[in-house]
Amino acid sequence: MHEAAPVNPWVALAYLIAGVCFILALRGLSSPATSRRGNRLGMIGMGIAVLTTIVTHLPMQSTFDGRNFAFDDGGLALFDTVTFAEILAAIAIGAVIGLTTAKRIAMTAMPQLVAAFHSLVGLAAVLVGIAAYLNPQAFGIASMVIPMIGQPFAVINPVSKVEMGLGVAIGAITFSGSVIAFLKLNGSMSGKPILLPGRHVINLVTLAAILLLVAQFAHTQATWPFWAVVVLSFAIGFLLIIPIGGADMPVVVSMLNSYSGWAAAAMGFTLGNTAMIVTGALVGSSGAILSYIMCRAMNRSFISVIAGGFGATDSGGGGVAAIDRPWKRGSAEDAAFLMQQAEQVIIVPGYGMAVAQAQHALREMGDKLKEHGVRVKYAIHPVAGRMPGHMNVLLAEANVPYDDVFELEDINSEFAQTDVAFVIGANDVTNPAAKTDKTSPIYGMPVLDVEKAKTVLFIKRSMGGVGYAGVDNEVFYRDKTMMLLADAKKMVEEIVKAMD
Repeated sequence: MHEAAPVNPWVALAYLIAGVCFILALRGLSSPATSRRGNRLGMIGMGIAVLTTIVTHLPMQSTFDGRNFAFDDGGLALFDTVTFAEILAAIAIGAVIGLTTAKRIAMTAMPQLVAAFHSLVGLAAVLVGIAAYLNPQAFGIASMVIPMIGQPFAVINPVSKVEMGLGVAIGAITFSGSVIAFLKLNGSMSGKPILLPGRHVINLVTLAAILLLVAQFAHTQATWPFWAVVVLSFAIGFLLIIPIGGADMPVVVSMLNSYSGWAAAAMGFTLGNTAMIVTGALVGSSGAILSYIMCRAMNRSFISVIAGGFGATDSGGGGVAAIDRPWKRGSAEDAAFLMQQAEQVIIVPGYGMAVAQAQHALREMGDKLKEHGVRVKYAIHPVAGRMPGHMNVLLAEANVPYDDVFELEDINSEFAQTDVAFVIGANDVTNPAAKTDKTSPIYGMPVLDVEKAKTVLFIKRSMGGVGYAGVDNEVFYRDKTMMLLADAKKMVEEIVKAMD
């Protein structure tokens, strides 16, 4: 029978410190003012966890035969120096790729990058699970070894087989789902829902089959159920995310983040690694909480998001044609004059700002207004952009003061006392149809009350476009709204010049 080796107290302490660093990192990331410190703590925690894992496999009392170290640390183990060199090489390669990507990636592509990272976490869980299944003794999870046809056969503990099967399944779903999310966010795939006939039945049957196969694998340890779980899980990941529209991408990103955490936690139980369990549980639970917050911000249930995106219908969904009504067009000079005469301006950024990379010009415009004695505030909707916190990240990159940035619930009551609401590339999150039109796909979603401001300046490329929800915004056609049709960055730069 396999007996677990005693846990070194120093290893347990190191993993505890790493876990505390991860918790403090999440706490720091909850605010733009402390996000850098949170990132540093996360890196320190991960460094401790990785270093501890490597050190626990280094020789203590050892002998060297030219290739292998034999050592005793409470049990007998072999340390392959070639394997250790490969591990260090992999870490170095990964570090170079990570640093290069971080330096080169545009902030507007951050959602795609996050989705890509989630896919790697999921794939890593799958590969670790496969390796543990093929060689359980090396991972310390075999309960006994039985000679069979001249070769030993490792019988894995049933609990470990359940953990392994679920970890592989969640990891595969995370990988394939993240790939689809990346393609949608990157524009390589249409952001509209892709609806398959009978998709709900297909998904439910596939999920039920995965659970039954995990049970079969835990009972028999046969090869075919394990690989069937891997294949079906990859497939269901694609099937789950394809029907979800672009408007629900913030929820999808946080949901996949949660999945990646649970996959890591499941593998941590399989391998008996405390750091993986703690880290995975933190990521999984925080992602689940964030998904709930995102769903509440859109007045949607998690199940409705999984079932399909905004405006998803069996007939194929699609955008709603623009309302054929008169509207008022303005110029950069008009906008500059109105804002310079105002006492308070609330700026509402959206994905259009991110696409145009207008955040730096917007900050400059805000500084100009402050020089004229205008109070400037920024209103952030929880699902503005394509990932949670997308707008906060862009504004922080442009060095917009943290004290000027407010969440929906903190600033919504101020629009009625605001002279100018300046909306730059945000459509769905400012659409009053969410409050008045029960037939609208966004009905019930909390929105920013920009229509209550004395004047609304709205930047968008053209009147023909609609948001990801596929519905037009009635604010465009109100008498106190002035449409500024142009590239967001170019228009803001022209407004800044008009203020000189």
